[in-house]
Amino acid sequence: MRRLSVSLRSQPAMHINRVSLHSEKLVYVIVQNKRHHYRHGRSSIVYIGTTKTGVSRMAQSAAALTDRVLGQHGIKDFDVRIVTCRPRQRVKTWRKLERALLLVFREMYGEVPRFNVQGKGIRETDEFSYFARERLRKVLHVMG
Repeated sequence: MRRLSVSLRSQPAMHINRVSLHSEKLVYVIVQNKRHHYRHGRSSIVYIGTTKTGVSRMAQSAAALTDRVLGQHGIKDFDVRIVTCRPRQRVKTWRKLERALLLVFREMYGEVPRFNVQGKGIRETDEFSYFARERLRKVLHVMG
């Protein structure tokens, strides 16, 4: 009987990096290697989400979206980026930050990121009394 040959792929299938986080409440953004067409332009950002339970929820979300993101033509990899802000008493700042990012993204590109279900019909409330709109634009522009 002939033996099977074994080969090792040159690129790792998964790379996990430890990130120092002071808070479990954070916003994460999934950024793919290729830009996606939106109504008013193109961006690599395909998902903006939030978690109050930390990195484990972020990993679960990335794993759940893996087939959909990598199943697109020409997409070879994606990154999960973290956006945080300082806490404030009696304000769920991570939720305000997610809403503000979704509002700014929709302003810039005409619609929410491709894989977001949340945020399609949100309206601006007090998000921009906590965050500078121009700073959020710069953060989104750098990522995607």
